[in-house]
Amino acid sequence: MRPAHLYSSLLLSALALLAAAPADGADKPDRRLVGFSISAVTQGEVNLAQPGTEFIGNVLLSREGLLLKAHKVLVWENAAGFHMASATALEGGQVYFRQNRDKPDEFVEGTADRIEYDGQTEVVRFIGGANVRSLQGSAVTREASGAEIHYDGRAEQLNLKAGDKSPAPNGRVRLMLLPSAASGAASSPPAALQPSTTLQTTPRKPS
Repeated sequence: MRPAHLYSSLLLSALALLAAAPADGADKPDRRLVGFSISAVTQGEVNLAQPGTEFIGNVLLSREGLLLKAHKVLVWENAAGFHMASATALEGGQVYFRQNRDKPDEFVEGTADRIEYDGQTEVVRFIGGANVRSLQGSAVTREASGAEIHYDGRAEQLNLKAGDKSPAPNGRVRLMLLPSAASGAASSPPAALQPSTTLQTTPRKPS
């Protein structure tokens, strides 16, 4: 069967299988049960004979608290019924990823030559020229660089790998830890006292 081509303003809602069980004792909502929304300005190709869908041209992949921007995105379903995604950029560009953390006004964002997303484990793989940042509001609190970075969204952990494609010098991995907005506010100097131009006295009560 020939692939069906869908052009211009294409929108696909890929609903994840509702058979996954949340981790024992987990208080976080299980984002694996939330569907994807994908749009592209050029084309989408649905191959009915293969378990995969490809989108090309300024692709936006999103779901609750997650956004991925790329030139090309391939989405497929694994054996357990969870959706996986592999995203690439045009030559000279990079794929962009952003995901909210469970704390208010905090999120993780990153860029790489290729980004792979595992909908079952919520692990994001930034491959080639990888940069990942943790932000609190607009303030960067942590920034990591490497040839490859794995971000575990459920455990909120980073795994960095060195290599020739690392943006850090000599192919090394690099991690910068910066003060958060809260600690910055706590360490701010006290407000300066302003001199008064008047003298106020309180009348003394007669004894």
